[in-house]
Amino acid sequence: MLKVLRKMELDTSIGVIMLRGSGSNFCAGGDQTVRGSTGYANTSDPDEPPRLRILEVHAAIKLCPKPVIALVRGYSVGGGHVLHMVCDLTLADRTAVFGQVGPRMGSFDGGYGVSRLVGLVGQKKAREVWWLCRYYGASEAERMGLVNKVVGGEDPTEWAVVNEGVRWASRILTCSPTAVACIKASCNAEEDGGMGRMQMAGLATRMYYMTEEGREGKEAFLEKREPEWGKVKSSKL
Repeated sequence: MLKVLRKMELDTSIGVIMLRGSGSNFCAGGDQTVRGSTGYANTSDPDEPPRLRILEVHAAIKLCPKPVIALVRGYSVGGGHVLHMVCDLTLADRTAVFGQVGPRMGSFDGGYGVSRLVGLVGQKKAREVWWLCRYYGASEAERMGLVNKVVGGEDPTEWAVVNEGVRWASRILTCSPTAVACIKASCNAEEDGGMGRMQMAGLATRMYYMTEEGREGKEAFLEKREPEWGKVKSSKL
């Protein structure tokens, strides 16, 4: 998933990313086999230190300048619940079920699993979700603020939420990609502190490098001369 996300981020023909489950469920939770005597069992590369790789997926979704929309059918619980929350938007049909189950099996997500949930539903409700380990239906999740919209009737087809996702994505694609990316970074800055501000700073620096002033600084350095700031068009701050 991480490789696909990074590939989509670099593909200029893609403006919005939609994430859905391969079967009747979005994601029923994290792979418990990654738990080992060293905390995490490294099952892919013995030369790398053990780590929980899904956290890299969370970071990739947050840092990707393109909107990521979760399309939820069936169960979105445990690690799957965290995954949909990390996405920028969540659309669900009426088969969707949400909740955290980790504490009942000696597991938890103290990163986005807690901080993102608190941001979405508030402190009291977040504690309830984590400590009671209940399941929440689509309508209740929408009322709580976990879901942007519930689509389809009582027995929706598997394409109901996909079609709605396409409609939302099409609407987003009418907007300026740079504006969309900056808004996402700004939201992250409010929620994530240092990481969000880093993303905002990276976007600002990138746009500056594309100005005449930015190009003059680079060219002067490469040509081993003093920059001629007075000769370039510079925006007034």
